[in-house]
Amino acid sequence: MTDDAGHILVTGAAGFIGFHLAKALIGQGRRVVGIDNLNDYYDVQLKRDRLEVLRADKRFEFEPLDLKDRPALDALFARYRFPRVVNLAAQAGVRYSLTNPDAYVESNLVGFMNILECCRHAEVGHLLYASSSSVYGSNKKQPFSVSDSVDHPVSLYAASKKANELMAHSYSHLYGLPTTGLRFFTVYGPWGRPDMAAYLFTKAIYEGRPIDVFNHGKMERDFTYVDDIVEALVRLVDHVAEPDPSFDPLAPDPGTSYCPYRVYNIGNSEPVELNHFIETLEAAIGRKAEKNLLPLQPGDVVATFADVAKLEAAVGFRPRTSIEEGLRKFVEWYRDYHELA
Repeated sequence: MTDDAGHILVTGAAGFIGFHLAKALIGQGRRVVGIDNLNDYYDVQLKRDRLEVLRADKRFEFEPLDLKDRPALDALFARYRFPRVVNLAAQAGVRYSLTNPDAYVESNLVGFMNILECCRHAEVGHLLYASSSSVYGSNKKQPFSVSDSVDHPVSLYAASKKANELMAHSYSHLYGLPTTGLRFFTVYGPWGRPDMAAYLFTKAIYEGRPIDVFNHGKMERDFTYVDDIVEALVRLVDHVAEPDPSFDPLAPDPGTSYCPYRVYNIGNSEPVELNHFIETLEAAIGRKAEKNLLPLQPGDVVATFADVAKLEAAVGFRPRTSIEEGLRKFVEWYRDYHELA
């Protein structure tokens, strides 16, 4: 075993949020072990380029590893003392889950089970894990609060994330493992995923192709800039979940518990209509988009809107980056990364 109590494990380190979190942590002088299976859900070269940035710092170590490989995970946890684990590895995407359900069971359920077991046996001090705003499903009350019931998912992806929260709670109850679930709201920014709106639309506009605009652009999303997501994560890493002395089993609050378990929304709390998002992106690029207007797709929700009061109360932070500033920074990165004039 490495004689070092300082390593933080970040799963999905070659992914969008995982890359930014690992970069922020090593920027603070912390040592990070990153793992990723580098699957081909989207451009593998983008993942490799992210890793190249991280590997420039000696405080970052990378292991190509799949969460489904339990023996390899066991060996990794035996080599390091991880005081903190941040599980961001998952099969993402709502629409992809309609045609590839097995990928979500293998990664989001089997993989997460392996992480829980490793954290339990290694006596990890705090497990943070990615949930999603998708868990709110068909809820209509807005803004979405972690105190709301989330029992009506509208996609398998959402169901797998709800399952993660339930699995985490059982381990917090049974073994005293402190767990914190992170419900991310539509994350965007530099190094973003090519399957998400900012990247998809920007690429199409530069290439002179039409963009697919679902629900005729009338959807609202709580677009959240990646630096705000990471700032919240960095603060939460050492904000270890504890039993809530005010928890009432006669009126249970889903966002807290009698055991060391918490769930937080991380969102901008300013829903933006998709049409306005596109207009703002057009202004940042300096070109107009050709729109292919389409109906709402199966598994999609019409609006998301985060109540982040509990996050702010816990760590004194709430996301604040405007869509104008965030998209400007994304477009600047896109031009630089793709070497566009």
